[in-house]
Amino acid sequence: MLKIFTDTDTDLTPAEAARFGFQLISMPYSIDAKTTYPYVDFETFDGHAFYDVLRSGVLPTTSAISKEQYINYFEPDFAAGNDILYVHFSRAMTNTFDAMDQAVAELKARYPGVRFEEIDTKGITPISYGIVCEVGDLYLQGKTLDEILAWAKEEVDHFAMYFFADDLKFFRRSGRVSGLAATMGTLIGIRPLIYMSQEGKMVSVGTVKGRPKALQALLDKVTELGSEIEKHRICIGHSDAPEIAHQLGAMIEERFGKQNIVYVYVNPTAGSHCGPNGVGVCFHAKHR
Repeated sequence: MLKIFTDTDTDLTPAEAARFGFQLISMPYSIDAKTTYPYVDFETFDGHAFYDVLRSGVLPTTSAISKEQYINYFEPDFAAGNDILYVHFSRAMTNTFDAMDQAVAELKARYPGVRFEEIDTKGITPISYGIVCEVGDLYLQGKTLDEILAWAKEEVDHFAMYFFADDLKFFRRSGRVSGLAATMGTLIGIRPLIYMSQEGKMVSVGTVKGRPKALQALLDKVTELGSEIEKHRICIGHSDAPEIAHQLGAMIEERFGKQNIVYVYVNPTAGSHCGPNGVGVCFHAKHR
């Protein structure tokens, strides 16, 4: 039997995970030395309350999970002889997968013959969400592990995500965006346009001044790079900015007609790095 996993950094909620058949791996964040595991320490993510805490000036931190935690997630299926597929956020953004590799190596030695495969979405939040949902669709259609892996090899790099941040102090502190000038400031309304590269890294590809121009820049990227967008979900992620997200959705449908648009709250672990009031869009593309 094939069992599928994903993690909370892909924005999938427990209800959505259950609908597809995914088991969720919780990725933690910490505020004032208190570590919280999404959907373990709480059942429902209150995005507005979380991002209001960040608006008050709090800067959360994030951390990797341990080898032992990965073993606890995977060992029941290794012991049952199930094949495992883990669809996860970008390896290039964290060292947590070093611990996972150690856990899997130990479990393979303990349970020889069990197959463990992974799909690196080379992203986080909405782009990972879009890819995870497509894998979930294939799983529900009864596709085999090899068929899903073949799809991913061809398609992962055809999902693009572009987004902007509203307050740059979060990205400046985390250092997770290459090409982001430390002198940029929210006070003058400058917003960097950021995308997920083919290497799975966040890269600043320019700046715009003001939110209207930032939204227009996202729309222009969908227009420039979009490929068969009507056949796939368009995932609009936001960090407690639902009105801005829906404004972008309306702009997309004004240009392209009715689309399958899904609005996604950016999870708290990823949100600890991007801060409140950010908006991004994931769509099927010619390339990233």
